[in-house]
Amino acid sequence: MIKNLTRQTILATCVEIAHTPLKRMRGLVGRLFLKPTEALVIAPCQSIHMLFMKFPIDVIFLDDKNKVIGQRARIKPFQFSAIFWKSACAIELPAGTIELTHTQLGDQIQIS
Repeated sequence: MIKNLTRQTILATCVEIAHTPLKRMRGLVGRLFLKPTEALVIAPCQSIHMLFMKFPIDVIFLDDKNKVIGQRARIKPFQFSAIFWKSACAIELPAGTIELTHTQLGDQIQIS
């Protein structure tokens, strides 16, 4: 589960972790969508690409204390995120999740 402790909102209940080089490189490529309750955590990760993706997503970048240090809402296929040099991981979520959960820079996130 991924929870925004600052806002007391749930970001995802079904979480997959991509921690090997192959899983990080593949990410969500090949999927047709993410369900509203799903997320992919990529660790370590300082930026993402949307090459060969079929749908937009939201992405949240966390530091090593799980604070939001960057985010990009509704990033479209074939785009790139900015690089967040201090990011420890990225959370890829269905498009609209950032807005729906009111997630903002500095929020504390819990991944369990």
